[in-house]
Amino acid sequence: MKASLLTLDEVLGALSAVGGRVLCGDTGKFCFTSVETDSRNVVPGTLFVPLVGEFRDGHAFVAQALEKGASVVFVSRDDGDVIAAAEKYPGAVLIHCGNTMRALQLAAGAYVGKFPALLRCSVTGSSGKTTTKELCASILSQKYKVVANPGNFNSETGLPLSVFRIRGGDELGLFEMGMNRVDEIGEIASVFRPNYAVITNIGTAHIGILGSRENIAREKRKIFSYMDGDGVAVIPAADDFADFLAEGVRGKVVRYGLGVNPRIALVADEGLSGTVFSVDGVEMRLALPGRYNFLDALGAVSLALELGLTAEQIKKGVEAVGVLGGRSEIVRGRFTVLKDCYNANPDSMEKAVELCSSVEFDGRKIFVLGDMLELGAESEAAHRALGRLVSESGADAAVFVGDESGFSYEECAASGRVPCVFVRGRDEKSISAAAEALLSFAADGDFVLLKGSRGIGLERILPLVGM
Repeated sequence: MKASLLTLDEVLGALSAVGGRVLCGDTGKFCFTSVETDSRNVVPGTLFVPLVGEFRDGHAFVAQALEKGASVVFVSRDDGDVIAAAEKYPGAVLIHCGNTMRALQLAAGAYVGKFPALLRCSVTGSSGKTTTKELCASILSQKYKVVANPGNFNSETGLPLSVFRIRGGDELGLFEMGMNRVDEIGEIASVFRPNYAVITNIGTAHIGILGSRENIAREKRKIFSYMDGDGVAVIPAADDFADFLAEGVRGKVVRYGLGVNPRIALVADEGLSGTVFSVDGVEMRLALPGRYNFLDALGAVSLALELGLTAEQIKKGVEAVGVLGGRSEIVRGRFTVLKDCYNANPDSMEKAVELCSSVEFDGRKIFVLGDMLELGAESEAAHRALGRLVSESGADAAVFVGDESGFSYEECAASGRVPCVFVRGRDEKSISAAAEALLSFAADGDFVLLKGSRGIGLERILPLVGM
């Protein structure tokens, strides 16, 4: 029988802050070897944590989880339905707590504490988090046995679920941290307690929730809260909040950027083909296009240098990184498409437009841009600014898709410099109309920028235009 990830005493000790107590079950058989919040993923030996959301209460799936073999369940309800479900599976242990989300985080923190020798590294920022994390993982794995969160499992639930992937042979944990509300970074930082951390930038993603860039910076720098004197905070030197981020850091502050570290030099910007740069005289190629991806790489390289990697190890890691799904992916066919449909905010949109404006290309350039979501009261101003940027970008045509993108269209059309159309909505009919609009502008051999927030789903355009 596999050993439990945590003992019953360790779980109850961790959950004391939320009143954790055994509700029912055979405590003599207490054991769990995986953790899930989705009952569909439960296998025998799983700790199931039903989360309570605005529209769905996970307690409705406790019976299903037990039927599939959940051995431990955290619950914040002890009503008849939950007890009745548990009585059918007396071998499973139900632990009552005041808040299942917080209980998951506390248990995850206790689990991290079982690995005191683990190097704990994290990444956050308004954009580029996952790219930077994947770059860090590829580079650092050339020296260390690295465990990292899959994809962008970086939230209040994704991060604690991810840390349960740590095992005894791991030398370095690398976990991305995101946020969608006030103090989310603070909460998940308390779970993993990173001693090394990279911030990519302070932009406007989620400004509709946080209210200002200063508030965003205040939240992001909480990733440094658990550093001791030996920790390292890696901060973008050119960000106007760099000094603010560095305030109060208990450890070494390393700033990164173009021309900041004499050990790192730009050799050549090769546009869509990526960037060539050197570390300690050793040249390497980053396949991801654009200055913004190169800056993300500089953050990853700066962390790697602090963790003792050689230039040769860094080169091997950098050159092993391919395109991440939906992020700055070059798709070649009848058109050359820069597909960047994973997220969009004013910062990442500006970077993408600037990259495509600067790229030398024989054909025409057509920009297909979707809504930037979660901007709140800042949305209209941000979309209007994007429209003005496109009007000055040198693009041959533009298609704006969504709802808020109507503001971008108004600004771009008013300039009279770039032919453009607006397609309202994000349903299949709207996507079909956007594809038709693109085809009205583009000819074989042209270049297309396809960028918008994940919720717009602009990638659906590609098969409609023969890509």
